Amino acid sequence: MLNWIRQHGFWTLITLLGFLIALVLILFPLFSILRESFFDADTEALGLGNYVTFFGTPYYMRSLLNSLMVSIGGTIGAIILGVPLAFFTTRYRVYGTAALSSLATLALLTPPFLGAYAWIVMLGRNGFLRVTLESVGIILPTIYGPFGIVLVFALQYYPFVFLLTSSGLQTVDRSLEEAASNLGATPFGRFFKVTMPLVIPSITSGGLLAFMLSLANFGTPQIIGGRYRVLPTMAYNMYTSEIARRPAMASTISIVLVLAATAAIFLQRYAAGRRKYTSMLLNRPVVHRLKGIKNFVAHLISYGIVFMSTLPIAVVIIFAFRNTRGPVFAPGFGLDSFRQISREVPRAIANSFSFSIIAVVLIIVIGTLVGFVLSRRQNAANKILDSLLMTPYMIPGTVMGIGFITAFNRPPLILYGTAMIIILAYFVRRLPYTVRSAVSILQQIDPALEDAGVSLGAPPARAFRKIALPLMVPGIISGAVLSWITSINELSASVLLYVGGTVTMPVRIYAWIVHGYFGPASALATILLAATGLALFMLNAFGRGKRDIV
Repeated sequence: MLNWIRQHGFWTLITLLGFLIALVLILFPLFSILRESFFDADTEALGLGNYVTFFGTPYYMRSLLNSLMVSIGGTIGAIILGVPLAFFTTRYRVYGTAALSSLATLALLTPPFLGAYAWIVMLGRNGFLRVTLESVGIILPTIYGPFGIVLVFALQYYPFVFLLTSSGLQTVDRSLEEAASNLGATPFGRFFKVTMPLVIPSITSGGLLAFMLSLANFGTPQIIGGRYRVLPTMAYNMYTSEIARRPAMASTISIVLVLAATAAIFLQRYAAGRRKYTSMLLNRPVVHRLKGIKNFVAHLISYGIVFMSTLPIAVVIIFAFRNTRGPVFAPGFGLDSFRQISREVPRAIANSFSFSIIAVVLIIVIGTLVGFVLSRRQNAANKILDSLLMTPYMIPGTVMGIGFITAFNRPPLILYGTAMIIILAYFVRRLPYTVRSAVSILQQIDPALEDAGVSLGAPPARAFRKIALPLMVPGIISGAVLSWITSINELSASVLLYVGGTVTMPVRIYAWIVHGYFGPASALATILLAATGLALFMLNAFGRGKRDIV
């Protein structure tokens, strides 16, 4: 082995390792789903019968249309919320902009199903906010069904649009807007005719992320959707109904989900590529101070959007300390729910932390090495590897869970029912974060530094370890923290892959919510939120210490 490495090089070995990961953990599960989708669950005959059934049955087609409708609705809502917030906080002096950005990011990194549960507590059939509003004659639409799903999606995913649009607005050349004003353009006309076209790529990129995550979301529709079926919940329900036979229809639905996500990516690229606007960025935008009613409106909209998105977090924390009597809340506050979870779910807490930490250690090591290869050794093979490793971005967690079960539930590699299958699912789904972070930070590091080390006699691996790696630490840490946060909050794959001994916190919270035990669900969710908030705080603190390199 050592002779082979000396002959072919250490980085060639890393490239091969990357392809092995892509083959075993990405392509093999996808192929397993695709294969199962061509078998009849009853007769095991090979053919296109499942696809004919899917596209020829109104029940299935309605679920596809439902998925597209709530995903598009959530995306439109995210754009409606994210673009104004980005505009006000980048163009005008809004007090507490940094805090607003941090709170929006925290809302983004919390599990969507927690938001769904919190809105049920507020606007459900007996929700305290609904009861209060109805007492004064204000009747709201039911939170169950498409309205509630779209509401949660919009409030959960608007930070993508906000963050990307903010970055885009900060790169618009001020002289273009000034020229439009000199030609008589009104502020609204200037925004829609000059500024907006320049940030369309940023808006569509944020919208694509919102659409993809909405399309893949399992927990929110399952909790708040009622009888409104979408593809992720249908895939889950079909899989559980096919548990004793081939998961044929579940696999078929999974393939349709992947195709829908792939189509969305190509449509976004096509839309963004039709019009290209560039500027020289000779004059960066300046922040103006508004006065009077305009200043009030800017602050009202900015704070209102962030308040609405963080309100579910506050509700979850408050209800965690409500007294309970079984599944029912009792008057007063206390630690009843925390005492209950300390007795019943210590394993779930330990599993969530241990699984996510192990996955992140693997992500740091492999993601850093693979990111270096992709950045420094650009060739056709590595471009293919880059595309393969980014594939999990467009694979919903439900699909990944079904794929892992079909792939690793039979010889030669039986992993179903073990902790390893959940760890590997976390690993492959979050690996792109660290790979992309490593590639981005390496684009800012001159390769001449490493070349100088090699020219002085250091082997390439040592030059990487002594020169490039220390400079990559900020990017590695940011990718690792994001990977850990999203792993510990993961539900859609875990709910399919877990068994009794491998249950995680999100799965336990979901089960409690489904069965009406909101008290312990809130308490366990508060622990999850505290872990997420602490990780985000550490990431921001590290970024400030490194001159905001994160």
